[in-house]
Amino acid sequence: MPESGPRVAVLGASGYAGALAAALLTRHPAFQLGAASARSDAGRRLDHLYPHHRVAIELVSPDTLDPGGFDAAIVAYPHMAAAPVVAAWRSAGVKVVDLSADFRLRDVGTYGEWYGAHPEAELIAEAVYGLPELYRTAIREASLVANPGCYPTATILALAPLARAGLIGDLVIDAKSGVSGAGRAATEATHFVSVDENVRAYKVPRHRHTPEIEQELAALGNPVTITFTPHLLPLDQGELVSCYVTLTEPDRSETELRDLYADAYREEAFIETVDTLPGVRDVRDTNICRIGLHKDERTGRAIVFGAIDNLWKGTASQAIQNLNLMFGYAEGLGIG
Repeated sequence: MPESGPRVAVLGASGYAGALAAALLTRHPAFQLGAASARSDAGRRLDHLYPHHRVAIELVSPDTLDPGGFDAAIVAYPHMAAAPVVAAWRSAGVKVVDLSADFRLRDVGTYGEWYGAHPEAELIAEAVYGLPELYRTAIREASLVANPGCYPTATILALAPLARAGLIGDLVIDAKSGVSGAGRAATEATHFVSVDENVRAYKVPRHRHTPEIEQELAALGNPVTITFTPHLLPLDQGELVSCYVTLTEPDRSETELRDLYADAYREEAFIETVDTLPGVRDVRDTNICRIGLHKDERTGRAIVFGAIDNLWKGTASQAIQNLNLMFGYAEGLGIG
């Protein structure tokens, strides 16, 4: 850890994503991990909760932290609980990367439909959607970044070149994630006995990431109503989205479609476009999204696959990628 440099607090560091963010900050050559907070686990050391991260810092109650002592914060709280904390730290002039859904949706009415009444709606206009491959310039100037959800990260990156070209007519997304995506608190659905040797869909037909994906596809110039179905896999980490696209121009060849992706992602360090079928092991413990595209000539559909590590590019390492941009560092510093 550097002896000087921006001091960053991780609020909610006892969860999977917060703990990984703290670990990445500990090894970062520019940022300092100034504090890691938790409520029920306050007083415990983070390396006792997560020995594999090797972060020898004591978790403190968030109520004991003075935002004035920090340059930035990563807020790893659930939706609704995050917004008031973000507002308090922003009012102190601290740059914030929020891992919740509270500032991802630009329309407060849409947020209300899917989550409930927004507790800090006046901050929505300040937030920048934190997908660097789409919003890099705006993130550099931002003080509040809404880190995307893990499913939207993989899906939007997998589909962005098609959306920019207006090629998505109808869209079905079959998404699968490891159990860590559900968070640290075990439920009956995520208990080992329920998950082991099993695959199950959940939150059908209204998963809350649906409007986030639709929002970003529309922002790319291709508004579409999607069918999105997530599944839980018996894995700890990893995520694969399979996107079935009815093309507006079904005669487009596979070569033409792949050229769109090559042109879109040629300069992107954390995007890999491949001719093979990507899997979750390909990207484990990395900030990489690995994308494969195939054309079904019989149906005229494009089938696009996106694989990420849900805790890395899907959450924590993407948060560091955003912080790097916000503070003027090289985008891949400490994560690539």
